[in-house]
Amino acid sequence: MLPMDPSKRNSFEQHICEEDLVIVYERHDTMKAIKMQKGSVFQNRFGIFKHSDWIGKPFGSKVLSNKGGFVYLLAPTPELWTLVLSHRTQILYLPDISFVISYLEIVPGCLVLESGTGSGSLTTSLARAVAPSGHVYTFDFHEQRATLARDDFVRNGLSSLVTVSVRDIQGEGFPEEFCGSADSVFLDLPQPWLAMPSVGRMLKQDGVLCSFSPCIEQVQRSCEALKSNFTDVRTFEVLLRTYEIKEVRMDGNGGGEGSPLGPFPRKRRQCLSGEGNNGRSMEQTTAAVMVRPSSEARGHTGFLTFARLACI
Repeated sequence: MLPMDPSKRNSFEQHICEEDLVIVYERHDTMKAIKMQKGSVFQNRFGIFKHSDWIGKPFGSKVLSNKGGFVYLLAPTPELWTLVLSHRTQILYLPDISFVISYLEIVPGCLVLESGTGSGSLTTSLARAVAPSGHVYTFDFHEQRATLARDDFVRNGLSSLVTVSVRDIQGEGFPEEFCGSADSVFLDLPQPWLAMPSVGRMLKQDGVLCSFSPCIEQVQRSCEALKSNFTDVRTFEVLLRTYEIKEVRMDGNGGGEGSPLGPFPRKRRQCLSGEGNNGRSMEQTTAAVMVRPSSEARGHTGFLTFARLACI
């Protein structure tokens, strides 16, 4: 669960409390973030749900509507928040986020600088990674985006772990107050090479930088700028391939609905064989578990360039 602000009632409680943020799970591609308030209702195609019926239930509960439909009540983890947040900008998804946190070597207690904040998808995961004693300082040049992101972190109970500021890092660099104190720096900028000199001053000795860029030309210019003060420069592209798993009915020849490729390895379960009560021969069918690549798999998101500050 999210590391929440200790001054608020939050999802560290095993049961849902009033004012908690809850992820309402309808199906894998339909989820909503709802704040619990007595007297309020949530309405969808499954019926009407009263918040008062949800308060006091444990996270993960299956709850029924007035029509007998149901949803699940889930805790607002960073993984789920990434799927329900408002997209004010293009966001990073879980494959890139997990890779970034691992290669930036972020652990509890770290001080992390980020630019730009955007929709706050990565920032939320960074906050959990540095909790309970670390801190994330995130900067965005767009004041309205910064304000909306700050509001989201308050809703999620992360205000004690994240500080949002308005600043043009490309033009001004990071504030000098962080000079030599950052464990890690993350950049998501159109011209990240302009911020490299400032990053070199902010990082501790042996600190790590990550720059996210959608185009390879940006990567090339960034790597050129990293030559003077950084070492161990590496660029990655994270491509995730997911698979669909479902059970299909197979005929005696190994074919089946939705499977024009013919027989394939499968776990058989006999459904019907022999003669029926009416004396007619009935064809044998089996159930097969079919596995195939998902048609909705995401492709290229961006390039992740990592570099370590060279020790003097």
